[in-house]
Amino acid sequence: MDLRLAGKRALVTGGNSGLGEAIARGLAAEGAAVVVHGRDEARARKVADLIEAEGGRADIAVGDLADDAGADAVAAAALSGGPVDILVNNAGMYDHISWSQATPADWARLYDVNVISGVRMIQRLVPAMRERGWGRVIQIGGGLAVQPTADQPHYTATLAARHNLAVSLARELSGSGVTSNTVAPGAIMVDGVRDLMLKVAPGRGWTGDPAEIEQAAAQAWVPNDTGRFGRPEEIASAVAYLASPLAAYISGATLRVDGGTVRNVQ
Repeated sequence: MDLRLAGKRALVTGGNSGLGEAIARGLAAEGAAVVVHGRDEARARKVADLIEAEGGRADIAVGDLADDAGADAVAAAALSGGPVDILVNNAGMYDHISWSQATPADWARLYDVNVISGVRMIQRLVPAMRERGWGRVIQIGGGLAVQPTADQPHYTATLAARHNLAVSLARELSGSGVTSNTVAPGAIMVDGVRDLMLKVAPGRGWTGDPAEIEQAAAQAWVPNDTGRFGRPEEIASAVAYLASPLAAYISGATLRVDGGTVRNVQ
């Protein structure tokens, strides 16, 4: 299927690794020119070079979105090659601290990195989309936004905020030709997840080859209807669809790509 992304330009924040890299490469494979954002220039350049080696077009934008100066630098770099039609707010972080460990300062820091960073880029890039009458804004959220666990409370709250702001932005952009949506991944087999899974497998009795260990880990950690973890490319495909002209009738929506981990009763 031709997603009609040729001629569009996309900024993928946190595009220098993991899900962000897969999203950037997926959009480029569909014909979009991609701006790969990261805080480390070498890592961002590596992904951009890979995209170009695969026949795509890519630039980089380097900066820390946790402050206004960094966001200004990223926006300027992204716009230096032309208008940005697609903004994918993927950049973020998480840690593994609990209610008893997370201080108010930890909550505020994570909110700034995971939520306000996206707001900064929305404010810098979306007005021009609105003026042109076309654009796509996509937040990368997660199932924990609506089905939180007891641990990582500050992180799951930031995911909920991402989901919420996407719907609010959709209402704000009503009739403008610019849509706002969320892609909510489940447990995705990025390098860090794979390394952790293999590290803890012996102590949990997960044996066999990596595929068998994954099946056991999926059942224990994130029971779902597919019996496995997702792949970064599956998230990238969902983002590419929502970024395309084919998704013009979708706004304010959450597309869950989680194997059925979250039971939606709506």
